[in-house]
Amino acid sequence: MRVVQRAVHAPAELGTEFVGVPEGADIELDLRLEAVMEGVLVSGSVHAPVLGECVRCLGEVSFDLDVELTELFAYPDRVVEDEDDEVRELQDELIDLEPALRDAVVLALPFQPVCREDCAGLCSECGVRLDDHPGHVHDVADPRWAALEGLLAESGPATQNAPSGPEAPDETKES
Repeated sequence: MRVVQRAVHAPAELGTEFVGVPEGADIELDLRLEAVMEGVLVSGSVHAPVLGECVRCLGEVSFDLDVELTELFAYPDRVVEDEDDEVRELQDELIDLEPALRDAVVLALPFQPVCREDCAGLCSECGVRLDDHPGHVHDVADPRWAALEGLLAESGPATQNAPSGPEAPDETKES
């Protein structure tokens, strides 16, 4: 067994569209390499800084990510039991850790990162950040009522001010 503690620079595009580890950032690896019958078992933890954009308010999101990593790197001359298994292989007695690291980190990132769990987001009308303006509202008419508002405008002010209810004159009675 061998213990490896090392800081490496993050590769390009280690993340998703909204959140990821910045290229060149220091990733701290604390790994244990063990020889097993099938190959070399790499296990341990990965610590990396994460930057992104809140999907609600477009503000900055930053946090530290800690991920557990366990991966088997098989000897090249191993007997294949199941061809559907994706097993990484040792290459000239070397381990290419980047694909396993990428899989572990990207899968641990939030699918929709938010700056705070209770982030209110942006106003859908004007784009103002709702956390900065908690009482922000717009008086916007529902577009489904627009045709009725047009009828009300055509009928003029006399009809709009006419009494309704029991005191209203009944136009259906004959005189």
